[in-house]
This record gives sequence, C-alpha cells and structure tokens, in this order.
Amino acid sequence: MALTTGLMFLAASVTCSVAVGALIKAGRARGLDVRQAIFMNYIVASLLCLGLLRPDLGKLLSPGQPVLFFLALGVLLPTIFLALARSVQTAGIVRTDAAQRLSLVIPLLAAFALFGEALTSQKLLGMGLAFGALICLLWKPAGRSSHYAADGSSWLWPLLVLLGYGVIDILFKQMARAGAAFSGGLLAVFVLAGLLMLLYLLLVRVRWGGSHLLTGVLLGALNFANIYTYIRAHQSLPGNPSLVFSAMNMGVIVLGTLVGALVFRERLSKLNLLGVLLALGAIAALMPR
Repeated sequence: MALTTGLMFLAASVTCSVAVGALIKAGRARGLDVRQAIFMNYIVASLLCLGLLRPDLGKLLSPGQPVLFFLALGVLLPTIFLALARSVQTAGIVRTDAAQRLSLVIPLLAAFALFGEALTSQKLLGMGLAFGALICLLWKPAGRSSHYAADGSSWLWPLLVLLGYGVIDILFKQMARAGAAFSGGLLAVFVLAGLLMLLYLLLVRVRWGGSHLLTGVLLGALNFANIYTYIRAHQSLPGNPSLVFSAMNMGVIVLGTLVGALVFRERLSKLNLLGVLLALGAIAALMPR
C-alpha cells in the first residue's frame, strides 16, 4: 500500500514538474518575463500552503525541527533559478539541462551515505541504467547546441546548477522527515523565496507586467502541487530515497521528452528513444522487492 501511494505521489509530482517546464517554455516564446512569473509563483504557493495545509507554525519552532534546512531551501530555490538563467545564457540550454539532470548523482550518493539505505546489486543496476538513460536522453546531434561563452563561465554556471539542484533534492528529503512540522516549513520556504525574489526584482528595477504575474498564478499552483507531492512521496517511501530521487528525475526527463516531441515538435533520435526505455528499466530495477 505504501509503495502504491508513493508511486501515485511521484506520478503527480512528475506531471506537475513537466507542466511547469512546458508553461515556462511556451511563455518564453511569447515574451514572458520568467522572473516576474517565478515571484508570483511563490506568492501563490504560499497562499495555497496556508489555505490547504493550515500549517501550525508553533510546531515549526519546536525543538528538533530542521529549521536551518527550511531556511536553506528558501534561499536556494530563487538563487538556483537565477543561476539556471545565467547558465542558459553562458553555457547553452543543452549543457544546462544536462547539469540539472546529472545532479541526480548527489542525492543518490546521499541516499546511501546519509540516509542509511542499503546498497544492493539491484540498486546498482538501477543506478547504472539511470545514468545510461540520462546520457541517451540528453544527447543532441552536433550543430544543435546553443552558442555559449568560451570563458570560465561556460562551465562554472552549469556546475553551480548541478550542485544546487542536488542539494535541493537532499533538503526536500530532510523536510519530509520533519513530520507534522513539514507544512509550516514549506510555508516558510515559499515566503522566504518570494521575499528574496521580490528584493531581486526591485534591485534590477523590473518593469512590472500583468500578463507575467497572471502566468505566475498558474505556475504557483503547479509548483506547489509538484513540491508537495514530491515531499509526500518521500514520506510514503522513507526507506527508499534512491527510488524517489531516480524515479522523479527519470520520470521528468521521459515525460518531458515525450511532451517536447508531441507538443513542441522536437525531434527524437533513436538514442533518445533508447534512453526512454533505459529510464523505465531503471525505475523498475529500483523498485523494492
């Protein structure tokens, strides 16, 4: 029962995550200022958290709660978003996307080094298939990559993206262990991220636009559902963090690849299709027996 529930939460999280990416991609093609949409996203996510989860903020401050993890997430979420945008500018979309997905190695190592998961031959097989799938799915033919800077920033920003997303995954796992206080922690994360994003927008003197903010409302609903169901998946499968980390990353890449092909008319190579099969095999191999 716990496995079924966890997989349902994972499926919902993957769907919402891909929807977030598709919304941003479609919005950019129409001149969306993603910074403003991201800011409004945190406002809406905070309101949804407050209204639907009704967090008890008193529990958040009770002894033993990982308050520092909540604060770290609140700072990292908007910071890594800005690093992601900078990486796309300097290193290109392909390298940035690869860095974001290869960040999977960090939480997978943490699953065994920090969270006490047993390393078995079955899980080693699953991890091997997962990284094989990543290579196949992210491979692009020569000449299709974006232009990128030739200086040090061409590897520095993707490296920051890789480290940042890896650490964020670990922090979400820690939040899942907060028990009844996790809803209050989630609210604190959204509020802090929103305040930092607002400060950034004021510093750069952004020209506000209603359409950007309205898009952010939908983005906030999807992002809230994405993060909430991801944490719930960790709570439903506390002894299998490697499954959650891998299935989430593989699921997003596979569904995102299919959406890209069907909706945005992106061409898929035979190697990309092989990556889809390897990803499904990785998730199957990581399933608890």
